Amino acid sequence: MVNLDSKSISLENLGIKNATVRYNLTSDELHATTIEKGQGVEAKSGALAINTGEFTGRSPMDRFIVKDEITKDEIWWGDINLPFDSDKFDQLYDKVTNYLSEKEVFVRDSYACADENYKLNIRVVNEYPWSNMFAHNMFLRPTEEELKTFSAEWTVINAPGFMADPTVDGTRQHNFAILNFGKKIALIGGTGYTGEIKKGIFSALNFILPVFKNTLPMHCSANVGKEGDTAIFFGLSGTGKTTLSADPARKLIGDDEHGWTNENTVFNFEGGCYAKVIDLTEEKEPDIFHAIKKGAILENVVMNEEGEVDFEDVSITQNTRVSYPIYHIDNIQEGSIGRNPKNIFFLTADAFGVLPPISKLTPGQAAYHFISGYTAKVAGTEAGVNEPLPSFSACFGAPFMPLHPTRYAEMLSAKMQEAGVNVWLVNTGWTGGAYGTGSRMKLKYTRAMITEALEGRLDNVEFVQHPIFGLAMPTTCENVPDEVLNPRGTWADKEAYDAKAMELATSFRKNFSQFEEFANEEIMAGGPLV
Repeated sequence: MVNLDSKSISLENLGIKNATVRYNLTSDELHATTIEKGQGVEAKSGALAINTGEFTGRSPMDRFIVKDEITKDEIWWGDINLPFDSDKFDQLYDKVTNYLSEKEVFVRDSYACADENYKLNIRVVNEYPWSNMFAHNMFLRPTEEELKTFSAEWTVINAPGFMADPTVDGTRQHNFAILNFGKKIALIGGTGYTGEIKKGIFSALNFILPVFKNTLPMHCSANVGKEGDTAIFFGLSGTGKTTLSADPARKLIGDDEHGWTNENTVFNFEGGCYAKVIDLTEEKEPDIFHAIKKGAILENVVMNEEGEVDFEDVSITQNTRVSYPIYHIDNIQEGSIGRNPKNIFFLTADAFGVLPPISKLTPGQAAYHFISGYTAKVAGTEAGVNEPLPSFSACFGAPFMPLHPTRYAEMLSAKMQEAGVNVWLVNTGWTGGAYGTGSRMKLKYTRAMITEALEGRLDNVEFVQHPIFGLAMPTTCENVPDEVLNPRGTWADKEAYDAKAMELATSFRKNFSQFEEFANEEIMAGGPLV
């Protein structure tokens, strides 16, 4: 039972005994407590700056799911979804709760999913105040009235200071993030990286929503136009998902995790944003830049003595980040729900310079490219390597998808066809040649192409088919030179383009071979023509 006046709460039912509980402290209180404890400092912008310690990113090989009656026949077990023994979980859980007993802990009641019909109440128990502040930023925040009758369905227990013993506890090493669907617990230890908290719950939702609610979970951003039309943006890191969904002419629903319901609505999972800040500038990302103020948390950035952040300094990690509540963004959709999805954009930064800057996909192609989740990584030039490397992440979020990717793809394809949605593949990567020879696609061109698609003007132009990938490419687009629209035409050496396109098509086919036995004929026909 919660006593709101004293902000006290008992954790005995969780096995955490005699703890000093700090319940639902405000963002300002958690900010101040973190500084008092010497666990963070205040940046010049007013944001709290902390260091997450040994781990500055997720540890995919240390993420587990308890294998039980609920999960054994549903989870796509393998390198991504690693099984964990239920008895070992119980033993490790007891050790973590004993570790937290008699300590000061920070507890927050919050929820995920902005749509009332899909709301998931969560209790988060943190060892550190700044981890609890992260939960305040990233999850949705109940009102004081709602807290009086709050009952948590899921629990997150987060103990960065607890180190597992792999020889006894069944973990790979001392850190772990384990989902237990039977007990509705996310257990995290040995790592201070806050993203494990967010992704634990959202991975759970990626199982709960399709299996029990017939709702499609999506690792995407989304916004709403003046006419009430919703647009959805899928894309891996570095493809422009956050940048392109932050459109001054449209209201932001959210920038990372959403559900698409049978009622044809799209709702945000979360109550905030968790953005990369490497090379951040006010000019490139004004929304993120201005969101870094009191209430935001900067992670693993380097600052000078005046508290000014050097966003180019990657001496701690390239994965420097900021979390902030969504109300730090001005142009947001009230209620974080959109209706009437009309356009979906798959964003890829193709460093091979092969894919068209925009192309329209058939339902089969949409499912194929959704399952593939392609982008390209540019190899480090320090060692003299300048060739792009293909990178595939199923459903544009494989590390967070407990079910087989074709389950999500078939749901997406069905919803697309029911709603009459247009799906576009947008290459924000290279043109005129591969990385090292060509140049990055101009942002103004990409924005222009997306605007034309959103406003329906690309529905009335002529399209031609890409000879290798089979993609429908528009021959003209307002505010974009015609020659940019067909990637082969931008290469000086046409034979080199054909060879590079064949090389990428082969990579697509090789990657997709792992999904073929589960994919239907329509999906298989959506791949490269060769």
